Amino acid sequence: MLTGKKIVLGITGGIAAYKAALIVRLLVQKGAEVQVIMTPMAKEFITPLTLSTLSRNPVLTDFFDTATGNWNSHVDLGTWADAMLIAPVTANTLAKMVNGQADNLLITTYLSARCPVFLAPAMDLDMFAHPTTRENLSRLKSYGNIIIEPAVGELASGLEGKGRMEDPESIVRVLFDYFEPKDMVGKKILITAGPTYEKIDPVRFIGNYSSGKMGFAVAETCARRGAIVTLVAGPVSLKLQDKSIERINVETAEEMAKAVISRWEEMDGAILAAAVADFTPVERRDYKIKRKGDELNVAFKPTIDIAATLGEMKRHEQFLVGFALENENEEANALAKMERKNFDFIVLNSLQDPNSGFGFDTNKVTILHRSGLKKQFELKSKLDVADDIVKEMNTLIF
Repeated sequence: MLTGKKIVLGITGGIAAYKAALIVRLLVQKGAEVQVIMTPMAKEFITPLTLSTLSRNPVLTDFFDTATGNWNSHVDLGTWADAMLIAPVTANTLAKMVNGQADNLLITTYLSARCPVFLAPAMDLDMFAHPTTRENLSRLKSYGNIIIEPAVGELASGLEGKGRMEDPESIVRVLFDYFEPKDMVGKKILITAGPTYEKIDPVRFIGNYSSGKMGFAVAETCARRGAIVTLVAGPVSLKLQDKSIERINVETAEEMAKAVISRWEEMDGAILAAAVADFTPVERRDYKIKRKGDELNVAFKPTIDIAATLGEMKRHEQFLVGFALENENEEANALAKMERKNFDFIVLNSLQDPNSGFGFDTNKVTILHRSGLKKQFELKSKLDVADDIVKEMNTLIF
């Protein structure tokens, strides 16, 4: 969503300025054109050469070039940008922005900007908590600036508290989300995520290693793009950032089936990312099974096939996307599953790929279509994988 976007990155004089190098790198990787503006003090923490090399543009620090006399126009910069990000922004710069103290190129560019402005504060916890800083942030927010709240963590002073600049990946994600298209407004999307636990007795169950991260990322992505999202989640500890998402917590495959099937009729489509158990114990004991002898035999019966059931119920105008986790004959098994379940396309994960699948924050997928179309993606964060999946869905279905 940042491809071709023009970003002015302002860097002020704080220890967190070293993180700006990664911000530049991430923005460029995502296709943005980056123009860095540094305050004079920022040059004490990170060199313009580093940032110029990463951004592939000269770094601007002064109103004019003393060697050539060329003027660096804050007006042109302010109208050129699609977004302005100041990271880190110090308490000193916040005060200047509030009061319009235009004594450096960064502040004059900010005052000339016609684009959305994102601020990522970084300072010691007492400075951040001071009423003056809180008032300045409040006023800047009331002007329309978007505040990227700092994190809680170890600070340069050695103290622990809120004031640590948010991680570069999270900062860039805020910009990415801001520019995400709203192409799913009003669409009702059902998503499943996480594992199911099939009880043997009150303290034991049969389950799997699914963390739910992939399904939650897809749910958040759909919601950001305007969809009305219902998320049916197995037993996971994850929290949703988007409060508009309806979350239904379940534990067993039977509970997930009831929640999903009862809502399918009203949906425009579903993305089934949950790792649902294929079998459940025939008998569930009401008491804890004591150890007797050297063996424990548990009989299992099949659970309801949620994907196949939705595939049979699916109307022509509805879409259905599924996942396959394989470790042998991967594409053949995934294609066969797609046909059996009547998916529009299937997302294939391989157990052979390192750092992908259950438990990881990254994933590497291949999307297979009924038409024979195949798209392979490199290893990337599950948030970025979710963008690929939803983009593919919108391109082919909506």
